[in-house]
Amino acid sequence: MQKAIFTNNTSLIFDWLMTAFSFQGISDRVAQGYIDRNGNASWASIASGLARLPPCPLLKNFWSYDGCRYDKLSSCCSEPEHSAGCCVPTHRLRNGRLNQMAYSLFFFMRDIARNDFVGWVDNQIADARKTHPQSRVFHEALVEPMKGIYGVSDKILTMALSTMLLSSDRPGWFDLGAQTAVIDSLVHNFMHRTGTLRRFDANHAYGPACYGPGKCADIIGLISAQIDARKFNRRFPSRFTRFIQHGIWRHCAADALDTCNGHQIDDRKSCQNRGCCVFAGCSKIALKPS
Repeated sequence: MQKAIFTNNTSLIFDWLMTAFSFQGISDRVAQGYIDRNGNASWASIASGLARLPPCPLLKNFWSYDGCRYDKLSSCCSEPEHSAGCCVPTHRLRNGRLNQMAYSLFFFMRDIARNDFVGWVDNQIADARKTHPQSRVFHEALVEPMKGIYGVSDKILTMALSTMLLSSDRPGWFDLGAQTAVIDSLVHNFMHRTGTLRRFDANHAYGPACYGPGKCADIIGLISAQIDARKFNRRFPSRFTRFIQHGIWRHCAADALDTCNGHQIDDRKSCQNRGCCVFAGCSKIALKPS
């Protein structure tokens, strides 16, 4: 990724993003195993297929590629009369939604970013900083416009794009990536159980609202301002929201510390895990009270 950004290689960045975006809706182990066995859609393979000028009218550009509805199991789509010459099904991906996502992402990077994804990111960040507070720059500059790509969510976009920014030494990229928080159900539920959402008057259902003003992501940003991350690694920035969020996730995740999750807690009542390091200060609010 560092080399791809340094050389402004949009095709390599696409391949990396396509892999990152494939890790949703299923365990990482299963997703990686499928990719290892079957490969993934690449910039080169999609460009090659489109170069043969498939007859489907949807496969023209980002704006026309809407409503494809390709389904792997049934081999059906919204333009069945053009299916014989379509390149979308030629990639052996886990499901048809990923095939659609691959082409939508390709068209975005080709048509919206104009084959210059690094330059597009730079311009988006610069423009957002003129009109938005620093805490909202990442979301407004990158996540919001890329939500137009089929099949990607706030969570997967935030996770992949923040990782990309953190891997680069381009001016401002690392700092912006460090100030983001990836909110999955584990992190959201932790903030509910501990009473953090209630104390900030920010109760909400898990989903896109987690990235709204004053909700999960913003609250973790405020918390990270009170913790000097250099105590954990002197090379870290003092305020490192992504690191704090990752710490919360590790506290909860079954394949990490496996403490605050639905396997360890009966969510119909308050948590009774006195061995938890935050037990004393936790509000122990039941997630699904009976």
